Amino acid sequence: MSTTAYQIIAVDFDGTLCYSNWPELGEPNRPLIEYLINQKRSGNKLILWTCRAGEALEKAVSWCRDHQLEFDAINDNLPEIIEMYGNNSRKITCDYYIDDKAVLPAMVNG
Repeated sequence: MSTTAYQIIAVDFDGTLCYSNWPELGEPNRPLIEYLINQKRSGNKLILWTCRAGEALEKAVSWCRDHQLEFDAINDNLPEIIEMYGNNSRKITCDYYIDDKAVLPAMVNG
């Protein structure tokens, strides 16, 4: 759990927010987008966490904005997290990762 008053949610783009086949853009995952918009309205922080870079990343960020989804950080930790730990680790610090490649611990252990 986060040591902040809000939760931090890191979300992947391809196959998660957007039903796409990299580097193309596809249809939006509307239920997830609405969920994230509501989380942000509730004061939680969002991080776009994707392997996209350069022009492909710019297109993804623009696509998200077109779907009213704004992020507090993109492929990076929040500034307050960097300050709190005194460095910017390569691993994104968050309370929840939302990714189409996720494996639940129970599936691994059981």
